[in-house]
Amino acid sequence: MRNALGAIQSLLILGGSSDIGAAVAERLVPDGCQRIVLAGRHPEAMEAVAERLRAAGAEVAVTAWDAADIGGHADAVKAAWAALPASDGNGSGDIDCVLLAAGVLGDQAQLEDDPTAAAELATVNYTGPVSTLLHVTRRLEEQGHGTVVVLSSVAGERVRQSNFVYGSSKAGLDGFCQGLGDSLDGTGVNMVVVRPGFVHSSMTAGKEAPPLSTTPQAVADAVADALASGKHTVWVPGTFRWVMAAFRHLPRPLWRKLSARM
Repeated sequence: MRNALGAIQSLLILGGSSDIGAAVAERLVPDGCQRIVLAGRHPEAMEAVAERLRAAGAEVAVTAWDAADIGGHADAVKAAWAALPASDGNGSGDIDCVLLAAGVLGDQAQLEDDPTAAAELATVNYTGPVSTLLHVTRRLEEQGHGTVVVLSSVAGERVRQSNFVYGSSKAGLDGFCQGLGDSLDGTGVNMVVVRPGFVHSSMTAGKEAPPLSTTPQAVADAVADALASGKHTVWVPGTFRWVMAAFRHLPRPLWRKLSARM
């Protein structure tokens, strides 16, 4: 449960080695988040994040989860809950917040040349999260409370021809989460969809940063603000709310010309 100040005390990060996931955890620990599970495809890659969080005073467990291993999601979610001891040290504890921070950007030209790789990206970015989030929200409903935070992208608000494979996967994820969040109304479980622009991270290393680019720390601040204020949809930076509102209403011929250069 949240503490007396309304701050979350326990966190599960799906994609525990991601730069944004680590930044969110590091942002929340000083506010009272003291029990954290990092879940990802390569547990050894999460140990550096785990050590930083332990040094900050958090209790951290590392467990396995692979977005592409759909058949293993039920067991992976069960293991994540079991990895987090209750505050009294006995049995499995409740998880206040689950952050989905996993995703693959890919290279558009390569994906167009390799349909199998494009489908694999769609599995990691969309199909796998669909399966995982349904398992996660069922657990949260059973415990009667919790918040799910999902990292979507402004790329999914209107898909550009320059990265339509990635953008369409985020559009699907965003729509799924909006609908899932509505279905959870009244259950005690909340959904927060976060839509960053270009984030300076290991995933985007070497790519030219467009205007309104941001950082993992700025995304983490936005997540912390959403958890405190009860927001359901967040743009990072906030200017994107208005930029995308305009882009969504551009006539398609104009959008086609504009998005080819973006």
